[in-house]
Amino acid sequence: MRPNQALGRFRHAVATADDGVLMRGAFFGLLATAAVFLVIDVREIYQTASQELPGFDPQRTGQPVLPPALTDGKPHEAPVQPETDAEVLRQPIRFELKTGGILSAEGAIDPGAAARFQQEIETRGEYVKVVSLNSPGGAVEDALAMSTLIREKKLTTRVAKGALCASSCPIVMAGGMVREAEKDAVIGVHQVFNGGTDRPSPEQAMSSAQTTTARVARHLDEMGIGSGLWFHALETPPDRLYYLTEAELKQFKLVTEPPATARKKS
Repeated sequence: MRPNQALGRFRHAVATADDGVLMRGAFFGLLATAAVFLVIDVREIYQTASQELPGFDPQRTGQPVLPPALTDGKPHEAPVQPETDAEVLRQPIRFELKTGGILSAEGAIDPGAAARFQQEIETRGEYVKVVSLNSPGGAVEDALAMSTLIREKKLTTRVAKGALCASSCPIVMAGGMVREAEKDAVIGVHQVFNGGTDRPSPEQAMSSAQTTTARVARHLDEMGIGSGLWFHALETPPDRLYYLTEAELKQFKLVTEPPATARKKS
């Protein structure tokens, strides 16, 4: 068949094809293009997975407890520096019951923190009214479990003046029936990342990232937290931190309205 004849038949086929055929053709064309980019993304994930992933593990010595703020230019420090010594915050999270039914939770959320927290609640639960957080974050799985238990027990969560609640710590904070942040509390979020020594395959890395993202998003939604909070986390690389302003804490409902104020409006 001559080239001109082939071209003529192609034009005739396009001209006589119905809209459904054209739409299906366009859809499958886009699908093929997406597949190409997916292969490229998987290769990049594989390269990343085989290297030391960027991120601030609060328990590693030699790293700041707080990553710099998310900026397009020169990194900025936190709006307020935490009052607790960095070496204290690096230690595995510790629980101490204080007067007034306040359970202090201070330190990094290490693997196993949720089990210790559950044991503490089972032992002292009848006295605990408030969980006071001061943590640079850590293991997401443990943070989710702690947050779930806090909601089951209908406890209040609080970040006191000069205290820190960063990385996965706001997930714990979200579990409170009442959520409080005092003036000059330092609260920030960023992307989750693999802080372990094992390096997954590209498929495992992609699956794990999507599963964790979905679990955290669903949990925050169930806790009544605005989606904007998690959007900021997803947009912030793990070697940076998005520090939440007082207005954003209220906007995303990470802090709740005082009960007295709520009663006046009803």
